[in-house]
Amino acid sequence: QVQLVESGGGLVQAGGSLRLSCAASGRTFSSYYMGWFRQAPGKEREFVAALSGSGSFADYADSVKGRFIISKDNAKNTVYLQMNSLKLEDTCVYYCTEAKLFYRLRYTSSYDYWGPGTQITVSS
Repeated sequence: QVQLVESGGGLVQAGGSLRLSCAASGRTFSSYYMGWFRQAPGKEREFVAALSGSGSFADYADSVKGRFIISKDNAKNTVYLQMNSLKLEDTCVYYCTEAKLFYRLRYTSSYDYWGPGTQITVSS
């Protein structure tokens, strides 16, 4: 059974930075794409970033491109999301997820395991 646990959330001022971590267990971490999604109250869960198993391919939502960086450490079975230049609209619950497919990675249907989520609140 795959387990994903996010950490690193919290309160930050606009323009600041945070790094999220997601520790994974349960199957060969380096074989699967990993993703980060986020969800604001009353809105659908949206794609943030995805990273290939080897870490060689990354994809980002336009809203975070140039500000967020997804990376992973296969030796630690951990994926990270470095978030810089945070904006008020980045306030969401952020979810780590592991893919079951190697395509359509911007869609929640391509993922089968999810962490419980961690809250990021950006204040003015």
